[in-house]
Amino acid sequence: MDGTGSGAELGAFLRAMRERLTPEAAGLPGGGQRRTPGLRRQEVAQLAAVSIDWYIRLEQGRVGMPGAAILDALAEALRLTDAERAHLHLVARGAQPPNRQRPVAPPESLHTILDGMPLLPAYLMDFRLDVLAHNAAASALFGPGFRPGVNAARITLLDPDTRAAQLDWERIARETVGNLRRNAARQPDDPRLLEVITELRGESPEFAAWWDDHTVQDRTHGSKRIRHATAGDLTVCYDQLTSPDGSDHALVILTPADDASATVIGNLLAAHANRLGGTVLRPVAG
Repeated sequence: MDGTGSGAELGAFLRAMRERLTPEAAGLPGGGQRRTPGLRRQEVAQLAAVSIDWYIRLEQGRVGMPGAAILDALAEALRLTDAERAHLHLVARGAQPPNRQRPVAPPESLHTILDGMPLLPAYLMDFRLDVLAHNAAASALFGPGFRPGVNAARITLLDPDTRAAQLDWERIARETVGNLRRNAARQPDDPRLLEVITELRGESPEFAAWWDDHTVQDRTHGSKRIRHATAGDLTVCYDQLTSPDGSDHALVILTPADDASATVIGNLLAAHANRLGGTVLRPVAG
């Protein structure tokens, strides 16, 4: 794709879509004066979990044909309608977007559990590792880029900020690849899961290498160290509780591994609550 023809049309469309979208509408902090309307390129890249350099080249028509999954991530980040999403795929790939399968809703009990644990970061995801819901504590820990619609494997493997924040990144990333391979064996014909795997194989050399070594992981419990940009380092344990109805939904719960980590999470919850004008609660170490 070059800077003329479809490449130029794609760039113009992307610029028009991001310039019409306010930070608040995209779930980002607002405020401050901006030289141009709408979102910055860096903000679109953050929301879609792609590198800023790649996104700039995409707008300039200097990359190859993007995959369907990454176009859908951009469509989600830019809050495109179904018609606009179809146009994005047609301009970028010359093909209609893949049909969106109607997701099976997780049991309401999982949402109840999620909402009932305000002190612990937690989120719901499906077997594709698409995030379906999260609580305020998860927002406080992971920031506005972590929201329903993002894919946990994509941000782990492709988002540079997430990679820098994961102090045990290689182990966590390899576990994620193994988890996807396990899920692919259980759901071999799911189009969305195949899109995620295909995109990651094309965009991440590490994913391609680890996928080809056939590692399988059942990632239900473990620990990891996180470096938060403002609150400092912390260690959390993660537990993945699967739905008993066989729908392959999972509730992921993070608990502080020590008193220092509990303090970090408490400070993040306090700051988040202050921004929202809510009540401050404090977690305790496990």
